[in-house]
Amino acid sequence: MSADSNPAHLPHPEQERLAQHYTALPDVYDELKTPGGGLRPHWQQLFQHLDALGPSGLERRWEKARHLLHENGVSYNVYGDPQGMERPWNLSPVPVLLSADEWQRVELGLKQRARLLDAVLKDIYGPQRVLLEGLLPPELVFGNPYFLRACHGMPVPRERWLPLYCADLVRLPDGNFAVLEDRTQAPSGAGYALENRIVISSVLPEAFRECGIERLSLFFRALRDTLHALAPHNRDNPRIVLLTSGPYNATYFEQAYLAQYLSYTLVNGADLTVRDDHVYLKTLGGLQPVDVILRRVNDDYSDPLELRPESVLGTPGLVQAARCGNVAIANPLGTGLLQTPTILPFVARLCQTLLGEELLLPSVRSWWCGEPNALHEASDAFADVVVRRAFAEGFAKPVLTSQLTSNARQELLSAIEARPADYVIQEHVRASTTPTLMQHTLTPRAMVMRCFAVSGRDDYVVMPGALSRTADAGEGTEASMQLGAGSKDTWVLSRGSVTSFSLLPPLDRAVPLSRGGSDLPSRATDNLYWLGRYAERAEGVARLARVVCSRLNDLINQNELSSNGELAALLRALAAQTSLSYTDNLPSALPLDFAGAQAQLMAAITDESGAGTLKSAVRSALRAGRLVRDRISTDTWRVLAALDDELHVPAAALQKEPLGTLLDVLNRVVLRLAAFSGLAMDSMTRGHAWRFLDMGRRLERAMTLVMLLRSSLTHSCEREAPLLEAVLEVADSSMTYRRRYLATLQVPPVVDLLLTDETNPRSVIYQMDALTRHLEALPPAPDGLRTPQERIALGVLTDLKLCDVERLCSGGPVGERQRLSQQLVELATRIPALSDSLSDRYLNHATLSRHLGWGPGAEELRPGESSGDEP
Repeated sequence: MSADSNPAHLPHPEQERLAQHYTALPDVYDELKTPGGGLRPHWQQLFQHLDALGPSGLERRWEKARHLLHENGVSYNVYGDPQGMERPWNLSPVPVLLSADEWQRVELGLKQRARLLDAVLKDIYGPQRVLLEGLLPPELVFGNPYFLRACHGMPVPRERWLPLYCADLVRLPDGNFAVLEDRTQAPSGAGYALENRIVISSVLPEAFRECGIERLSLFFRALRDTLHALAPHNRDNPRIVLLTSGPYNATYFEQAYLAQYLSYTLVNGADLTVRDDHVYLKTLGGLQPVDVILRRVNDDYSDPLELRPESVLGTPGLVQAARCGNVAIANPLGTGLLQTPTILPFVARLCQTLLGEELLLPSVRSWWCGEPNALHEASDAFADVVVRRAFAEGFAKPVLTSQLTSNARQELLSAIEARPADYVIQEHVRASTTPTLMQHTLTPRAMVMRCFAVSGRDDYVVMPGALSRTADAGEGTEASMQLGAGSKDTWVLSRGSVTSFSLLPPLDRAVPLSRGGSDLPSRATDNLYWLGRYAERAEGVARLARVVCSRLNDLINQNELSSNGELAALLRALAAQTSLSYTDNLPSALPLDFAGAQAQLMAAITDESGAGTLKSAVRSALRAGRLVRDRISTDTWRVLAALDDELHVPAAALQKEPLGTLLDVLNRVVLRLAAFSGLAMDSMTRGHAWRFLDMGRRLERAMTLVMLLRSSLTHSCEREAPLLEAVLEVADSSMTYRRRYLATLQVPPVVDLLLTDETNPRSVIYQMDALTRHLEALPPAPDGLRTPQERIALGVLTDLKLCDVERLCSGGPVGERQRLSQQLVELATRIPALSDSLSDRYLNHATLSRHLGWGPGAEELRPGESSGDEP
């Protein structure tokens, strides 16, 4: 019997216990081991399961989990990372365990702290008693860039200023917890905690079940109930959206994941509009009222009209809509005021005055240097403290003075003395350590827990778990994902039976039937349309490059290619397609030697700078897919993610056998893209989302095929039969042609099959017919007449139906098929015009991104801009 199936959960005799060589660090609290070296009682049952698995069994299971994380695209964005902005999620297979008694103390402290900060916000944006009575220095409010004067006196639903709250906790050497930071603006991380739980419970299902771990679903039910209750109108069925700043936000994966889990619409600021002080969602079916916004955009970026004029992330007029009480925002605008370390020294006093209670969960000892004598007190321990900016925007790495030279430390102290109000000094606490599996060995790593709370009907509801982060090395409190920290699931042991509640509706509850889907946001429409175009563009390049590669491979022993008209025409088509010159003159200067042709082929596949290369098209498809993660299936996303992996070709393989390696890569890419097309056809309901995805594919396929025919068949050549065979292979129509015409290869039958055959799903006319039917199914023009897009599509379709193919292919001067060339040039003009007209009518507000050169969604958060509450 294998270790994976050992029913007794006991280690085999030949196995070492996982914790046997684990050594806790001195002078810190270790989560796993007591000072005497034994396992803490609440860890023992888990380690019976881990020891039964053994290192090899745990590694096998963890490899499956890593594969799952990769396939699901779980990631965290890090600006300026040399390995790429999107960093794979770093999750440890060994969770953190907390006993029920320990968690009860944490839970009570978090509830009290959330009530306190809610009261402080209510006061500051109201009567400002805390300022009048000297409980807070006025500089911490009026000098704080996150104090929004436009929000003073603004009503908030249920008078709850802090619906969502989270705090970063550390355990001190004495075993007590303390708050390192409060997160009040747009708390992030709950979605990552949920993803961690799903993955770890699948890796260790027996341990999770038998240890009696509290479930997270009740917290998310409370979150959903709270957001429903905030709705100012339509409380029975409010429209709730999750407002994101876009794919360049550090936690964009989590935002898309939460939107999908909670069944909310993921929107950008440009997806919303304010009319008559009400917020609406722009959809293809018209404007839909929005009742509640779950916000993941920083306060000042949320409304360029009243807050930050240069912001392109928010919605103009949002502040006024909230001021009029027509939309609820969670958290309300202005709550970022308390997300600063300057508040920490005053929390205990505020608690005594506002709540009449002693603070249950203290802050890490801190000094705001703008307060009299604070700098003098802190300077005594300045050799080993943490220095933070008072009002940092975005992620700002704290300075640990013990890591500075004496000169650098003195320079920092002088800077603080010059502008003391700009700095906060914190005690450098030694956070508790927890076991992390590294190189098959458990190693202690410092841990910070991010805990979450949501306001309930009577009190706050605390998530029975946390997003735990572990420092990259050793001890300390720097466990930021921006700095490469790892993450861990956090298990809270239950006192009694574990709830079986799930957010999935019970089987015995009747749900109303629906075939809805008309509320597709315009921005999602834009991204789905371009996802279809980029995927089809990638397939077109891959198929053409595969044929070129195959022909080059056959001619590998020849030095001159000038006599091979077939290959010259294919290379001309490849050059045109990868430069995307749809209507310009086709390239004429092409390499006629083997090395030049191979270099052109390599660039068409691997060059990232060209807009039409295979790698560029795949990356663009992946980027567009990331923007609609909440609208495509998991399998579809996995296909897109695998496409990018396929193009990471080892340099050694390319040097050893370049053409053979490229051919293998192209074969796999074509198969992946075929899988994408199949999933799009079979797994998407026939609503507007599928319709725009398919329209993007049809338009791109029509333009690609027109370009191929222009490049190859408008001039006759000596070796026309091999060229016709290659064109049919690129268009995936060889089998159909052979079945009809056997071995006879002629230009008119090929043109007929690829241009005007309505039964060939690869022909241009087939694409135009599909586009015409799609356009007829879209919302009609207000006057009931045909839209400009319908007129263009019908015009092209009618011309193709009336084409005389024999006449088109008849010869012209000196081997030129002039009529065919003119027809294809006209198509190369009218089909892109249809694309432009379609964008103007349905995707108009989102077209700025492509003009900026970033691709769809590019006007989202740029590196360097504030990006909310990153873990």
